[in-house]
Amino acid sequence: MPKANLFLTETEEQEVIKAIQKAELNTSGEIRIHIEGKANKDSYQRALDVFNELNMHQTEQRNGVLIYVATEDKKFAICGDKGINDVVADDFWDSTRDTIAEHFKKGNFKDGLVAGILNAGVQLKQFFPWLTDDENELSNEISKG
Repeated sequence: MPKANLFLTETEEQEVIKAIQKAELNTSGEIRIHIEGKANKDSYQRALDVFNELNMHQTEQRNGVLIYVATEDKKFAICGDKGINDVVADDFWDSTRDTIAEHFKKGNFKDGLVAGILNAGVQLKQFFPWLTDDENELSNEISKG
């Protein structure tokens, strides 16, 4: 994978943000992407650290999801908040992970994120459907470290 600042072009970043917006039309869940070069620890543990740094636990239903990518480590992780983890099966994120991994292996990083985000939206809809009074509680912008 390329370094964090070369991982996605500006146009690709906008496509990823549009995918987040589209996915969140179906669910009250909140999806974020964080990209950095190295995790400097287990990628899932680093994802949890970033989740907290981004205050993703501050959604009303505790239904935030972070897709974390460490480009130089060639790793990614998906972590959901307590509200999600309390109601879903342990293998809930497997299809999203597999979708992303399939694209990443081919070097299609933007496509992997877009497909993963849309898959996450469909998965979250089962437990956290979009309601008419839903607010976008977290930024859709891609954060970088």
